[in-house]
Amino acid sequence: MEHEVTLLPEDGPLLTPEQQAVVDQSWDTRLLVTAGAGTGKTHTLVRRMDALVGHTDPDEALEAGELLVLSFSRAAVRELRDRIVRHGEHARRVRVQTFDSWAYSLLVQAYPDADWSVHSFDDRIRVATEAIEKGALKNLESGPPAHVIVDEVQDLVGARREMVESLLDRLQDSCGFTLVGDSAQAIYDFQIKDPDEYADRADLFLRWVRTSYADDLVELRLTRNFRAVTPEARTALPLGPAVQGIGSAREGADAAAERLHGELRELLLDVPGLGSLTDSFTLDSLRSFPGTCAILTRDNRQALLVSELLHTHGVPHALRRSLQDRPVPYWVAELLRRTQATTLTEERLRDLLAGMPSPEGTDADRVWRALRVAARGSGPGTLDVTRLRRLVVERRFPDELADPQPARLAVSTVHRAKGLEFDRVVLLTPPTMAELRRRNAGLDVPGETRALYVAMTRAREDLYRVAAPDTVTLLKHRPTGRWYRGVPNVRHRWRRDGVEVRAGDVCALEPAGAPDDAPGTQAYLLERVRPGDAVTFRLRDTLPLGPEQSPRYALVHGGREIGDASDRFRSDLYSVLKVGTDWEIQWPEEISGLRLDCLETVAGSTAAGVNAGLGDRGVWIAPRISGIGRFRRSAGTEEEQE
Repeated sequence: MEHEVTLLPEDGPLLTPEQQAVVDQSWDTRLLVTAGAGTGKTHTLVRRMDALVGHTDPDEALEAGELLVLSFSRAAVRELRDRIVRHGEHARRVRVQTFDSWAYSLLVQAYPDADWSVHSFDDRIRVATEAIEKGALKNLESGPPAHVIVDEVQDLVGARREMVESLLDRLQDSCGFTLVGDSAQAIYDFQIKDPDEYADRADLFLRWVRTSYADDLVELRLTRNFRAVTPEARTALPLGPAVQGIGSAREGADAAAERLHGELRELLLDVPGLGSLTDSFTLDSLRSFPGTCAILTRDNRQALLVSELLHTHGVPHALRRSLQDRPVPYWVAELLRRTQATTLTEERLRDLLAGMPSPEGTDADRVWRALRVAARGSGPGTLDVTRLRRLVVERRFPDELADPQPARLAVSTVHRAKGLEFDRVVLLTPPTMAELRRRNAGLDVPGETRALYVAMTRAREDLYRVAAPDTVTLLKHRPTGRWYRGVPNVRHRWRRDGVEVRAGDVCALEPAGAPDDAPGTQAYLLERVRPGDAVTFRLRDTLPLGPEQSPRYALVHGGREIGDASDRFRSDLYSVLKVGTDWEIQWPEEISGLRLDCLETVAGSTAAGVNAGLGDRGVWIAPRISGIGRFRRSAGTEEEQE
């Protein structure tokens, strides 16, 4: 049964007839929506949620807990939550989660005695799928969902595809769904590990839906683009339908995709060029642009080099994290440390937040709403502090409260920018398909074409291109997956002259500065350390801590030690530098060129916190770093390495 929704101007943009048709479907409809780039998908989903929860007929209205909303990234979750707050009259209690977060929550409820925090994202997804098939949905605190909303379904591949298929299968007789996606924006095929699935990956989930619900599936489309407001921003849009149709597995897909890639590339070459990222004009335009701007790269190697170039020339920016990076905001550790109470009221929470430095974009209203859902206390209008700490320990902190990375200029791979939009987009001039084939014999040609299309459709106003940096000396160390700097030496071999650092490379097992001055180090981190600051790993001694590990390295900021290298980093550094069995490693005295990504809350043992003088909560602040480090060795060591 369909229903009407009254729209007022203050509710936000009026819905088009296409969008209204999506919103008006009843809760038990099996709905598949094809939504092209910039067609107002997020706004339509928010209105759909609001209509499902706020229906005037009590028999048709759903409770907020009966609605399960899943999306890929924390950025997408945050955007949905913000839109709900602005334009959702009834859906404010609806919980929007990433696939990983929901799978974790399901496992904690199904198997409460297991420690799921030690498992990888993909392992938890797989076990959650098994739990669903064994009937775990009926044991959820809120009960099985009555309606499931899934965003970006074209990117459901591998374990996540199997989980969603199992979820919909188990709910088939009692649940409606709204699935939204666009085949032209399917860019996560590289995550597929199964060779058979990879060979047959074209719209695999969409084909499953159409086959499984052939008798009652409702298919609708959103076609009007609202994002691009200039001819430059609309450059790639006319090719959208063709990109949607290239598929991946059907015969001739590679040839069709290669032709489209060439057309997209030619269109991009016609937009204004900014020269090089070392040109003064280009750098000044990036510094002075008043709106949001993103430099989008094909891969992580390019993103790291672009970020390094910008830091070298003093251009403030944020390097976007991996979609699976989930740092807990640093203010959570301070919040827990500054209260001895077992519960928090909204007023007390606001007082504590106001009394500490917090990242730009931290909104007390958003914090309270999210924590009330995730850590609700037993009393009216309270938070349970023990449950709040458990969210940190179990890595289940609400997705919408992730560090917002509030930078006007962002450097990001296309994959990390999925679903986002910017006033200005700057793309690195892409190589031709022939050049890409020479570098990669197993090239996914349709995937490359869709990625270029996605990159070219992120802009609201300006679309520019710049020359790509030279990546020839940045090489992949296969055993660890890290990039390293290679410098040709006199024997025509590559000397290792630097290494990538990433999340998890700073030790979180105990607080920095322990046991002598952990409180002072925590205060220094809060008062003096900011995202983008230069940091260095400095060699403490020359004695490795164990087999196949480097010696200890201290993380230094402004001359002060603020952390130690983690076990994982020291093991990977050994692996990168151990070139041969008879090669004696000369450990670099410093690894410079690193940057502080953010401060995060980490959890360790209660005893470690007590012994360090930080109370008995077992949480504290730690730095998270990124970049391509450069090795500094003594002159004698350099000669020995040659």
